[in-house]
Amino acid sequence: MTFIWNNLKQELIKDESHIIHHNSSLEQNPSNTNGTEGSCLLRRMEICVSEAEKRSGRNAVSMQETFTVYLLETRSMEAIAEGLNPPPDCLWRRYSEFELLRNYLIVTYPYIVVPPLPEKRAEFVWHKLSADNMDPDFVERRRIGLENFLLRVASHPVLSNEEMLYHFLTKEHGWKEMVFETGFQAKADSRLRALNATFRVRSPHKRLVEMKHYSDGLQSHTSQLLRARTVSYTNGPTVCMCLCSEWSAIEKEMGDGLQSAGHHMDAYATSIDDILEEEEHYADQLKEYLSYAEALRAVCRKHELSQFELEMASQDLVSKKQQREELATGMVRTFSLKGMTNKLFGQEAPEQREAKLNLLEELIAEGEEAVKEKTAECQEHAVKAWADILRFKDQKDKDLLEALISYALMQISMCKKGIQVWSNARECFLKM
Repeated sequence: MTFIWNNLKQELIKDESHIIHHNSSLEQNPSNTNGTEGSCLLRRMEICVSEAEKRSGRNAVSMQETFTVYLLETRSMEAIAEGLNPPPDCLWRRYSEFELLRNYLIVTYPYIVVPPLPEKRAEFVWHKLSADNMDPDFVERRRIGLENFLLRVASHPVLSNEEMLYHFLTKEHGWKEMVFETGFQAKADSRLRALNATFRVRSPHKRLVEMKHYSDGLQSHTSQLLRARTVSYTNGPTVCMCLCSEWSAIEKEMGDGLQSAGHHMDAYATSIDDILEEEEHYADQLKEYLSYAEALRAVCRKHELSQFELEMASQDLVSKKQQREELATGMVRTFSLKGMTNKLFGQEAPEQREAKLNLLEELIAEGEEAVKEKTAECQEHAVKAWADILRFKDQKDKDLLEALISYALMQISMCKKGIQVWSNARECFLKM
């Protein structure tokens, strides 16, 4: 467990010079950002997911289902600042609507590391927690996670100014129809295309490749830590308490001391469950960054797809120019069916060759324009993606540093309690 924590801290809390350089450059030139913190929605609106409620209804296939809805409350910060304290505007949202909002943001802003949603079903849970997604404790933790998602999006310098986010927060009806009318689903790249680009791109962006490897490490270390947490806690105090209880029944002279020690360890075993429940808060923070790793990879994959399309367009342009040269000179550089046909049946008529040359000129002009557009698109994505990745890394360093320190303090408190329990048990043993 200690080894995993050390690896995670080394991976996630290192101070990187390019982040410092990026922050200093932004201070000198604020126009480098795609918006400003002062214009973020969170400065204009108070956002809260205040409660969850279980409901029943019929789904798309007319089957009865039970689902959870979450009460979303918003208030104007301007009104609060003026001391008016107005009642919040309220509406209910399902988890699937949060998913729709996030999918829209991913497609619309492919260069942004979009904040993740809390898990839909419980994973990496210790043995006394329910994995049922309708369990009240799980629903409450998911409510907190959904609020955290909205706060992260509403504080983002770019995402916070998205019109659909504002509609999600304020329009109870018709919001989903407005999202689908944007046609964002048609813009979504298929996983197959992204996977194909990953394996076939020839000149990937060096920094984004490094970031993709970094995201793999982030996911690996975080999942190891969460997995180790679910299996590493043993019932040592409970076992010792049972042994003391059994021994006290047969060891008459030692019975009182063993029984007293057993009481101390029984109290300690009970306290461990309370600590593990408190620890779920830190586990949820780690799960958020486990999902962030996938969001980070999605940005890198989008760039790989853009780079792949640029390389394909460049290759097609080179091929068209070669065809033009061969047609103009009559010299075929490579073996082809066309070359064999010319040798067997003679050259084409001048009029035919001229028509084909004109067509190739048009295709080459279109190809050059396509390459120009793809180059600009690829470069723009790389610049914007790298800026947002640095913003994300700065946020991540602060969040995980705070979480790790809080977790360490909680473990220190637990160890102190354990030392006191075992000191009391030792006194009981010495009196036997």
